[in-house]
Amino acid sequence: MLYEAPMHPYRMQQLIKERGKDEVINVVQRATLYQTINRLEREGLITAQGVSRDENRPERTVYELTRAGREIMLEWMRQILSTLSSEFPDFPAAISFLGLLTPEDVRHQLERRAVALQAELDRLDHQFELTRSLPRLFLLEMEYIRATYATQLQWVRSVVADVKSGDLAWSDAWLREMAAKFAAPSETTSP
Repeated sequence: MLYEAPMHPYRMQQLIKERGKDEVINVVQRATLYQTINRLEREGLITAQGVSRDENRPERTVYELTRAGREIMLEWMRQILSTLSSEFPDFPAAISFLGLLTPEDVRHQLERRAVALQAELDRLDHQFELTRSLPRLFLLEMEYIRATYATQLQWVRSVVADVKSGDLAWSDAWLREMAAKFAAPSETTSP
């Protein structure tokens, strides 16, 4: 936001929400934004320009991007856009432990997720309809989110179908058998 113009954190938060960037930037808790501002200022990437006061509102510190901040921000953008990085979202972590639940429970939970994903896709489609007049450049992150949700929904539905058909099944006994079969040699021998 400071690339555009100097501003105070509250204005940054407002613009993020007004522009729909809160789909990809978590500004729900203002404290998080202020922690980020403090960190950027400590690192010399932004600096306080002054204090503003509007009518009956409290004083607000206006920040601006430093030259170093501008250079690092552009380098960060290039790095993030061009390079794969490890991300650790909760959903794949939970998938890695599906065997803790019964197939029926997994099916039920994934069916619930499919409903939530479809609702989110419907909401995004409605947002796209409302913002149809905006240039695509300003909607790319929503396009990306929609594509990831659509792909996830397709995958979730395929897993649900496999659990329903019995093509994907497990039991405690089968899990113990697989654990023994694939255990490292040092885990199967006793001292």
